[in-house]
Amino acid sequence: MSETPYAVEMKDIVIRFPGVLANDHVNLTLKQGEIHALLGENGAGKSTLMNALAGLYKPASGIMRVFGETVNFNSPKDAIARGIGMVHQHFMLVPTQTVTENILLGLNEPRFFMKLAEYDQKILALQDQFGLRVDPTAKVWQLSVGEQQRVEILKT
Repeated sequence: MSETPYAVEMKDIVIRFPGVLANDHVNLTLKQGEIHALLGENGAGKSTLMNALAGLYKPASGIMRVFGETVNFNSPKDAIARGIGMVHQHFMLVPTQTVTENILLGLNEPRFFMKLAEYDQKILALQDQFGLRVDPTAKVWQLSVGEQQRVEILKT
């Protein structure tokens, strides 16, 4: 009987920046439904590794697999298409824009064609699906930290 593949497998991941080896042959495996904490000192490479998984950084070498299939993410959009999103430690929201506008920021549609009221309704439906309530018309600066976290999750 074959084993179920890991939901995420990162094997021998190497990530370099000019003058810095951020991740040196790092391995990480996650099974579906598991909850993990990634702990380490400041500068240990935790965020760098997660940014690679989320499609923000491209490893210099190593293999990433999602449910057994090798992936090479070129952008966060690629990762999201495979069901991987990231809620950053520091929110990546525009405070002066609404919840809906923040969620739509990554879309490839021209903004002048957007009908925000229609998207507000779509976002309300998404919230119902995932149990993440937040007013889509509220400005982000008006939201509590918990509500801002929900917006970050809805963005993914």
